[in-house]
Amino acid sequence: MSRGPGDPRLVDPQRASGSAAADPSSYDPLRLCVFATVALIGWLLGPVAVIGFAGLGFAGYWRARRAGLLRSRCLLGDTRLVLAYLGLLVAAGAVGVWMWIR
Repeated sequence: MSRGPGDPRLVDPQRASGSAAADPSSYDPLRLCVFATVALIGWLLGPVAVIGFAGLGFAGYWRARRAGLLRSRCLLGDTRLVLAYLGLLVAAGAVGVWMWIR
């Protein structure tokens, strides 16, 4: 499919004018929005959210380790340490749920 000037289906996205907006490597604070959303969910759901997010992270790291990942960009570095940390968070979340419903 050639990109002709007469094809109305092919449009360039609108961009803000200015030098910073034209730079494709300009800073996008999407991660901050994601972090804020995760914090909100954690605040609303408490220990249930801790179990969910830590369990999801544990499953992801388990799968990555089985695929051959030995070092992570996580502060802990070794994926065994990351798995232990996430497992500890799941256990702490379970204790929190137990105390919450007790």
